[in-house]
Amino acid sequence: MKLWGGRFKREADAEFARFNSSFAFDRRLIEADIEGSLAHAEALAAAGILSEEEARRIAWGLNEIRRQARADKSYLDSREAEDVHSFVEAQLIAAIGEPGYKLHTGRSRNDQVATDLRFFLRSEIDATDELIRDVQRALIELAEANPDCVIPGYTHLQRAQPILFAHYVLAYFEMLKRDRERFTQVRARVNQLPLGAGALAGTGFPLDRESIARRLGFEGVCENSVDAVSDRDFVVEFIGAAAIAMMHLSRLAEDLIVYSTAEFGFIELSDAVSTGSSLMPQKKNPDSLELIRGKSGRVFGHHAAMLATMKGLPLAYNKDMQEDKEALFDTIDTLAGSLKVMATVLRNVKVDCEKTRASASSGYSNATDLADYLVRKGMEFRKAHELVGQLVMHAIEHGKALEEIDLEKYATFSELFADDLYDSIKLESSLSSKQAAGGTSPESVRQAMSKARSEIDRG
Repeated sequence: MKLWGGRFKREADAEFARFNSSFAFDRRLIEADIEGSLAHAEALAAAGILSEEEARRIAWGLNEIRRQARADKSYLDSREAEDVHSFVEAQLIAAIGEPGYKLHTGRSRNDQVATDLRFFLRSEIDATDELIRDVQRALIELAEANPDCVIPGYTHLQRAQPILFAHYVLAYFEMLKRDRERFTQVRARVNQLPLGAGALAGTGFPLDRESIARRLGFEGVCENSVDAVSDRDFVVEFIGAAAIAMMHLSRLAEDLIVYSTAEFGFIELSDAVSTGSSLMPQKKNPDSLELIRGKSGRVFGHHAAMLATMKGLPLAYNKDMQEDKEALFDTIDTLAGSLKVMATVLRNVKVDCEKTRASASSGYSNATDLADYLVRKGMEFRKAHELVGQLVMHAIEHGKALEEIDLEKYATFSELFADDLYDSIKLESSLSSKQAAGGTSPESVRQAMSKARSEIDRG
């Protein structure tokens, strides 16, 4: 059944009809469409447009459609429709007859689809939050399992300063924390009701929009009918927040891929999240992480596509906006799959703490601590930086670590050097000195892990 056609003399071209149809993908909104229609029917009855009996029959018919859709997965596959809205209406009329024709009174597909999409996305945001939270939980578990493990911290992928592995892991906890905050903010803007905006001018019937909003769990109503039907900011925002989350997952994936190589050897991925080579029997490939890294670009593309789609649209609704759904649905699925797999990967990581410690102890990563030692002795930092750079050059030329240079040689660079310099450049001293809030000292990291655990347990 078509929801339009009275002013047309001939049928649409078959190829165009297929091109125009969105039922293949927007049928995913069927639960949201039924809930919105139930609320709309109640509002029509409250306004005296439907009789009590008509409203009862419509509610029965809608619930019967939902029951069949839930019970039989092929129920939707066996039917054709322009979109999910026309499908539900056609099935309703077939089930209850005349009252079904009245359901669309005071409603347009423009405000109907906007309502469905917001109703649907609201629950998907809640599900996404739970998935991000599980990745955070897996990060905490990994940190707690390796509380004393030391790794080299990197800048420019060059060894910089030693840090605790748990400190490194909690950096990603913080990133995901911001992701959850972003989705919470998006949800608040999603949770406004467009229904009652009609095609663009509002409805000519006395429908209580605030009551409908309460019935459907929306926090308020869209204030302008033109904006209500033409707004897809919430879709762009969700995909944007998902793109940032995928960027974080991709960065973590890249780290773990690099750390699992023979060249680094910091971690080993279990067989559960690895694959082999069809040719080289010795290979163990981090495909789980590579797929996450690859899929990030897919979500970035959806974000760019939605911005490009919306950028030149005149107000109010345009059929271009039908393109929002496939981008949104694929983003939801891609992010959900990536989060689930990342949580699994993190629970299948084994850290070689001996190897990471040996790496953290080499490469002159204690040079900054040596400069800090001179600063504490009274030297200006910029001068200390220059002097330690010269010492590092001397050590490189002679194939020595900083702790292997004897005190007499140190004295030729500065009279401030004394026996206590060696304690100041030990690995443990380097870590324990970083006691400022947010630093990598063991005590700071223990507090950070405890705080993260409390946050995640609270939800």
